[in-house]
Amino acid sequence: MTNPLRAPWDTPFELPPFALIEDAHFAPALEEALIEARASIAAICDGSEPTFENTVEALALADAPLEKALAPFFAMAGADSNDAREALMRDFSPLLSAYSSEITANADLFARIEAVWEARDTLDLTDEQQRVLMLLHRGFVRSGAQLKGAEADRLAEVKQRLSVLGTEFTQNLLADERSWFMPLEDTSGLPDFVIAAAKSAGEEKDAGGPVVTLSRSLIVPFLQFSDRRDLREKAYEAWTARGANGGDTDNRAIAAEILALRHERAQLLGYENFANYKLETEMAGTPDAVRDLLMQVWTPAKASAEADAKVLEDMLVADGQIAPLQPWDWRYYSEKRRAAEHDLNEAELKPYLQLDRMIEAAFACSNRLFGLEFSPIDAPLYHEDCRAWEVTRDGKHMAVFIGDYFARGSKRSGAWCSAMRSQQKLAGDIRPHVINVCNFAKPPAGEPALLSYDDARTLFHEFGHALHQMLSDVSYESISGTSVARDFVELPSQLYEHWLEVPEVLEEFATHADTGEAMPRDLLDRMLGAATYDMGFSTVEYVASAMVDLAFHDGPPPADPMQKQAEVLEEMGMPSAIRMRHATPHFAHVFAGDGYSSGYYSYMWSEVMDADAFQAFEDNGGPFDPDMAEKLETFILSAGGSEDAAVLYKKFRGSMPDATALLKGRGLAA
Repeated sequence: MTNPLRAPWDTPFELPPFALIEDAHFAPALEEALIEARASIAAICDGSEPTFENTVEALALADAPLEKALAPFFAMAGADSNDAREALMRDFSPLLSAYSSEITANADLFARIEAVWEARDTLDLTDEQQRVLMLLHRGFVRSGAQLKGAEADRLAEVKQRLSVLGTEFTQNLLADERSWFMPLEDTSGLPDFVIAAAKSAGEEKDAGGPVVTLSRSLIVPFLQFSDRRDLREKAYEAWTARGANGGDTDNRAIAAEILALRHERAQLLGYENFANYKLETEMAGTPDAVRDLLMQVWTPAKASAEADAKVLEDMLVADGQIAPLQPWDWRYYSEKRRAAEHDLNEAELKPYLQLDRMIEAAFACSNRLFGLEFSPIDAPLYHEDCRAWEVTRDGKHMAVFIGDYFARGSKRSGAWCSAMRSQQKLAGDIRPHVINVCNFAKPPAGEPALLSYDDARTLFHEFGHALHQMLSDVSYESISGTSVARDFVELPSQLYEHWLEVPEVLEEFATHADTGEAMPRDLLDRMLGAATYDMGFSTVEYVASAMVDLAFHDGPPPADPMQKQAEVLEEMGMPSAIRMRHATPHFAHVFAGDGYSSGYYSYMWSEVMDADAFQAFEDNGGPFDPDMAEKLETFILSAGGSEDAAVLYKKFRGSMPDATALLKGRGLAA
């Protein structure tokens, strides 16, 4: 029988034929694809005179069979995992790492790339081709192509082991999240939407009643509203103990080994430490630049949080509870304070923030800004909760967009955007297949899904990433869409969040789930007026995580990461009632792979730009100014990694910003 991962795809828009794909198909498809890819690499190294076309472009096309086999696998392994897919992930990680090391250690291949690089000024290359060549050459060098003998062999071993450890870290975290739940016998203080979500979670767990799980979309509102301090403590401690429960799923030793191997990798490549290696290619450039930005924000944020903590502790004592204020108390008393000071509470807001209407809002803003239109399509997808749309502009096909919005036990936590197929022109006019994955609470059957304001921001954030993919307009996949510096990639996503705050958008799309009426203007004003409420807390928990990440990599690797974490937080003067957003054993951004390692700061680096970029719209005709929208698309969204990130931003805005707009936007300006 033909393996669907190896056959032509006669499906709408050449989407993967998910209805035909079985877990048993993945390993044989990968095996055959690796053989085919290796044959393509061997054909490149045929002794001919190296040219851009027969070396750089041929190499760009060599992995096509691998991408075809792996794109649906990684989509399913992240968002709908099972035992078979987890086992395949463990098998595939070292195979793919070995293949990658084999490519960068191929002396004949690197010699050809080096020859093209040396001759670049005589080849009449376009600016985009020059950029692709530079990135390819630099990538090979940074992957160890110039190493020889024992050092080259050791680097390959290190990278292979790191890939295995990243997979183990992720799967341990998923196992802890999946296995823990707390039966909810006392619903005191909980609004109807939390009880409904707990009942839905209980049905999924077959628990015989409502439960609290470790899904953020359920545990955060539970911590906000439950009157039971003892239950809040129990749930909070379980949430923050993910990856640190002892036994087979404990991630602490894995984190230590990852940090040691990253340091060894950096030193093999001639760098003092991993942070210097990692940040060399980012906008920040150096650990000191990162630290300077984070500390600019830390000082006012900590002062704000400490002032808030005094108010919340007074509320706790007035409630007859014993001080001090604890981390599991913060969200509860903060929600009460928000209700009192801003006449605002989550239960009042939620009926106006329907998932379907927020999706419509994200689509409508992209239509006004960029002319995009979205039409639902009926295509087999990897889970029944997924939905798909064709994206067009002026009748031209631009992309397929897939939304996978609800939490489930088979999905890893968090929210992300990925492309099962990226835009490029080298292999034809290839348009992208883009997925947004979220973890919103699934409502009972027949009821609308309701979001918190934070959930709605997450939806807009991930859709901003999707726009970066959908509007990409380059020739080469290696610089397509979100293939940019890590501290630039969050600019489009964080910038798009601002359109959720535009009153005319909310007036149209924030409509009540039962009555259909628009959100009353006074409620809308109160919601937007509270936009920077509790910003000291959220900034402190984020910056603490970013500083710990940087400290892990900017120097010798710690023998005990938990001790190092404690030392960093003590030195910063971490408020006792706040903990890091992501403690080390569940810090998947940093330990599931290299993506955000030594780079968790990048959200804030991008926020400096997104605050400044939205100000450009405000200064030039408003949120939907067509001239600014055209500049945003031309210089940011369609450009991908075709130029240096700072160059692109300066073309859009004229100059690089400082942290002033960020502090103002967070309500932390002096």
